[in-house]
Amino acid sequence: MAKTLRQLVIDQLEFRETAPVPYAGLAFCEPVARALDEHYGSDAWRAAVHNAIRSCAALRLQPHDGTRKEIYTDEYGVTWRTGTGAMHLESAPLAEPSLRGLKLPSLDQLLPDEALEDVNRQVAEQPEHFTVAGMGFGLFERIWTLRGMENLLLDVAAEPAFFEDLAAAVADHQLAIVARLAQTSIDGVWFSDDWGDQRGVIIGPRRWRRVLKPHLARMYEAVRKAGKYRISHCCGNVADVVEDLIEIGLNCLESVQPEAMDPYELKRRFAGRMAFCGGLGSQSTIPFASPAEIRRAVERLCRELGAGGGYILGPAKTVLEDTPVANAAAVLEAFNEQLDGAAVT
Repeated sequence: MAKTLRQLVIDQLEFRETAPVPYAGLAFCEPVARALDEHYGSDAWRAAVHNAIRSCAALRLQPHDGTRKEIYTDEYGVTWRTGTGAMHLESAPLAEPSLRGLKLPSLDQLLPDEALEDVNRQVAEQPEHFTVAGMGFGLFERIWTLRGMENLLLDVAAEPAFFEDLAAAVADHQLAIVARLAQTSIDGVWFSDDWGDQRGVIIGPRRWRRVLKPHLARMYEAVRKAGKYRISHCCGNVADVVEDLIEIGLNCLESVQPEAMDPYELKRRFAGRMAFCGGLGSQSTIPFASPAEIRRAVERLCRELGAGGGYILGPAKTVLEDTPVANAAAVLEAFNEQLDGAAVT
């Protein structure tokens, strides 16, 4: 009997080798998606994207006036500009290195009972998929949105006590969010926190361990006690803290940009202790390799990283505009070829 996508993910997270290898995170930016519509002669291909992990909408995050404008202020007091292809921080609520003025939204505002009921409904509607819910910006990301990235990086060096106090306040708030999410019927909590750039941990491993790691440990432990898996997205090169992440109970690190970290080296060092999701280069292989090279890269990832379990296939990022349509089609087709024998709907 064919395994569901959900069971394939669970097996991989438990370091049980599977054939096929599930995939997750495959998404195409809209210009590429429209090009694929032309390539295939219709949009029917969109129903053939079989991501094994699905996110259930949870947080009630909206602009305060209920309409999405080009410039709006969110529940945390952060003002954003949209409409440029990305969100840009216009102004942060903490203009000075002080907790005065810090106002974090209530849980009743962010996660009312009806939001949790809606998550349970979403899970029930897709039992064949591995389901997760998350809280959007993670700990480090939420901190820098409250101060602005430049100010926050100055704080790390010049105002370390304030940085630690702000981290503790935000972590307490996020721990309460995580505890409520863990009450639902999801399979796991999806953390998302970009600690790294392509050179390494942004604030350095030492400061990461001193300030962020203890709070992440509290959150992961709350999820573990609820019987849920812990998966975290993180961009960039965070190889220096993978051992720490294992220590505090993270099950799976997602994105794994090969331009920043060698996925095969990660497998060699952490096999059987940390699962990985991603590995196909969105800045390198996907836009610049040939379709045949893409297929070979996918086959190698599944063969070598999937050996002994602990791997979920995925692109490091969304398939972006500079990707030739033949390459985009090769990614989709190669990913689906890995699912031969799986129960997909």
